[in-house]
Amino acid sequence: MRAYLLGVMVLGLAVIVLPQAAQADWYVGESHKMHYPQMPDPNGWDIEILTSQHEVADDWQCSGSGPVSDIHFWTSWAQDKVGKIDRVIATIYGNILPSGQQPFSRPGDELWTGTFDGNLNQFKVIDPYGFGAQGFADPQQPFWTWPDHERYQQINIENIPNAFDQVKGEIYWLGLYVEWEGTQSPVGWKTSQDHFMDVAVYKNLAGAWVPLYAPAEMPKPLDMAFVITPEPATLALLGLGVAGLVARRRNKK
Repeated sequence: MRAYLLGVMVLGLAVIVLPQAAQADWYVGESHKMHYPQMPDPNGWDIEILTSQHEVADDWQCSGSGPVSDIHFWTSWAQDKVGKIDRVIATIYGNILPSGQQPFSRPGDELWTGTFDGNLNQFKVIDPYGFGAQGFADPQQPFWTWPDHERYQQINIENIPNAFDQVKGEIYWLGLYVEWEGTQSPVGWKTSQDHFMDVAVYKNLAGAWVPLYAPAEMPKPLDMAFVITPEPATLALLGLGVAGLVARRRNKK
């Protein structure tokens, strides 16, 4: 009887907590569906992602098949002049392996794309998320400024409709850029303190992908800060599993 009551209590908590967890922001130690979370470098760079001409992409390896329903990434605004993002455009690409002419991996075919409107609350901004001396860059110019700002944010896109179904073990690329109305400082995607596979890439004015390296005075390959997290259905299944255990115990009585 005691075990049954305990199971009922656990199930009750699952019913209450899991829907909230499915809509929560992402924090260190929470679950993910990629090789490992690429955390923001508090003393790194922010690479401009304003408009489609400044799209930036980085690769990840799927660690669990299923929908990519939640995407979390980190940003900063040039000179800490925080503005408002109207839309986030996220694209998932396949992977092209290095070849003789282009000895770096890069995004391949477009597999999925989604536009998320901030005015419709289709993404959430956590501001501030952290602080640190950081640089800002538009690699197309090239224009690299260090130091430039201190504040950075987390952007959370959750419960994505018509989400892309990733396959465990496959390599994908996440491409990002944003749009806003009016005159504001540019916003950048934050670089990561974690490195995986090849470096991140940016799209030059000719539409070609170019590897992303810090400038000569601080030469190093750059990766971007983001995390792909489990879909709400995964959490719901956990609740169903608890319910099944409770029912099983009850039937044995």
